[in-house]
Amino acid sequence: MQKLMLVMHDNGTVRRPAVDSVIVVTELEELVLSPGERARGVHVDSVMFTMDWAGEDHPGQLAAFVAGRVRAFGAEPTDVDTNVVYRAAETDPTLRRGDLPVRQLDHLSGVLADLRCTLMVWENGTDTYEVLVALTDEREPTGLMHQGLPVRAWGSEPEETLVSLDCPNCSQMLVWELSADQTLADERCDCGAALFDATGRPLPHVTLHG
Repeated sequence: MQKLMLVMHDNGTVRRPAVDSVIVVTELEELVLSPGERARGVHVDSVMFTMDWAGEDHPGQLAAFVAGRVRAFGAEPTDVDTNVVYRAAETDPTLRRGDLPVRQLDHLSGVLADLRCTLMVWENGTDTYEVLVALTDEREPTGLMHQGLPVRAWGSEPEETLVSLDCPNCSQMLVWELSADQTLADERCDCGAALFDATGRPLPHVTLHG
């Protein structure tokens, strides 16, 4: 079990430990950045789209981002939009808050597959979608990481499970990365606050993210 300590700024952003300034091109950067972007030292964060769990701020933002990333790889995007998803949602009485972005991501994932690209999500332990587009040429990308947290293809089963919460005692944000055979039985915060019971269930005063 890997425990990832993240510290929250007053403005809600996450501060992570500083890393070595030496530039090392990772497999993730090879997939989500064009050769020109890598040569210019563009960071992965610059080609990532953040969408709230309830949906994009304005219709078309996600699709425009995805189309832009396809163009960055030198291809002309075809049918990279979510208009059909919006039209279907307008007449769907079962649609609940939070359903639309999932349907958009499902749709775009299928569209990108025909363009030799893969829609990726960064599992950072929050309730937002951090979206990337990778040029994979029909390969199935696995084992990708960004800032110590996993990046996986949208719709794929996570190799690890992320559990995150704000400690009810000291307010520190805590994130655990668990394999399938691990639990958080009797886990405590560094401040001493009990967070999980002996079976790994969160205690009544503990609220998990997402």
